[in-house]
Amino acid sequence: MSQVILIDDDDDLRLSLSQGLELEGYEVLDFADPLEALESVTRRFEGIVVSDIRMPGMGGIDVLKAVLAIDPALPVILITGHGDVPLAVQAMRDGAYDFIEKPFPTLRLASVVRRALHMRRLALENRSLREHLESVSAVEERLVGRTPAMRHLRDEIAALADTDADVLVRGDTGTGKEVVARALHDSGSRSSGHFVAINCGALPADIIESELFGHEPGAFTGAKSKRVGKIEHANGGTVFLDEIESMPLDLQVKLLRVIEQRVVEPLGSNKVKPLDVRFVAASKADLAKESQAGRFRADLYYRLNVISLTIPSLKERKEDIPLLFHHLAREARARYRRDIPPMTPALEADLMGYDWPGNVRELRNVADRWVLGLWRGLSSAPQIEDGLTSSGHSLSDQLALYEKAIIEAELSRNEGRMKPTYEALGLSRKGLYDKIRRLGIAAHAETEGDDI
Repeated sequence: MSQVILIDDDDDLRLSLSQGLELEGYEVLDFADPLEALESVTRRFEGIVVSDIRMPGMGGIDVLKAVLAIDPALPVILITGHGDVPLAVQAMRDGAYDFIEKPFPTLRLASVVRRALHMRRLALENRSLREHLESVSAVEERLVGRTPAMRHLRDEIAALADTDADVLVRGDTGTGKEVVARALHDSGSRSSGHFVAINCGALPADIIESELFGHEPGAFTGAKSKRVGKIEHANGGTVFLDEIESMPLDLQVKLLRVIEQRVVEPLGSNKVKPLDVRFVAASKADLAKESQAGRFRADLYYRLNVISLTIPSLKERKEDIPLLFHHLAREARARYRRDIPPMTPALEADLMGYDWPGNVRELRNVADRWVLGLWRGLSSAPQIEDGLTSSGHSLSDQLALYEKAIIEAELSRNEGRMKPTYEALGLSRKGLYDKIRRLGIAAHAETEGDDI
């Protein structure tokens, strides 16, 4: 419930406004003493302040200055008498959110309060996002997750980033292979060079050689001018070869020479050009099996497989889903300029009970639909059959997953702080700690010793 700190030395007016705001669904903390009220104001306070201007001792203007000194983004609404309007206008120039002139209906105050609370919520969300971005590495921001598999993947990227070693990235469709490749590029010494992504499965066979290696004028019919190939264009940077299993076999021979000798020879030219390029290849297929079946050159596979990174599927790291969903929803909010609706039990149950064949790409689509208000449930959500869900979990396991998802989502919303989490969930502090231990929820460093 949204909180409103109401400050007014008129007991009758304060009681009347408190009751009116409570009827509108707000939790009101009313004070006759401004100094006592300011003890409840912190940078993490999620509500707003409403204060009368004319009060003995500390007036509304002083309250405004004191609140803004604590947090310049905390809205303060001033209640004014007729003669105080010029003073209130000046106060707005000094940072007050709005003022209301007496006498006024409670519904008018409730309307201003609603807008101010919306502004406060956005300010806190933006601040939380900025603090999060400042506290995590660039790789952690891109590859979100707390599971051991994701922490291990980030550690591997950090260890490889400043090397020139070629890397093979393995992962199912939608797991984020290009994200890993970009993280390797941006985190290393090649970040100032070009990152050139090539989807080997999307280029027509008749032009792929020219696209990769470039050509000289007259190299083939229609080649009227010189063209620099994508590999040469990436000189000093990184070439990302996605879906490399789709590359024609005859072209794999030429690519192998480029990788081994670090030279490129454009079509129609007799001169080779030296390359300073790092290759990152990605495949959703098992290249070992593909090479055994003769569909992929074994020598190219062995050359690429010196260092490999494996991205876990979303099904293998379901504990990361709530955190990742919030991350994707914030990205969607920035793109569509929409507020993020509160999480619902139905959404959380769907997120944790689904197997995500499309992985992060599919989860991003759900986050987009959720922010746009178009989410209607996952069409292929698990169905109950013979006492088990299609995901293979018993009812007790499903309930535990559901409970875990709700607690993790609430912890994420509260930035790991325990008190607002157990209060929002209607639990005692000990009850929440017991559930965290029983459900195996990853501990947040910021939750330990949290007494606020």
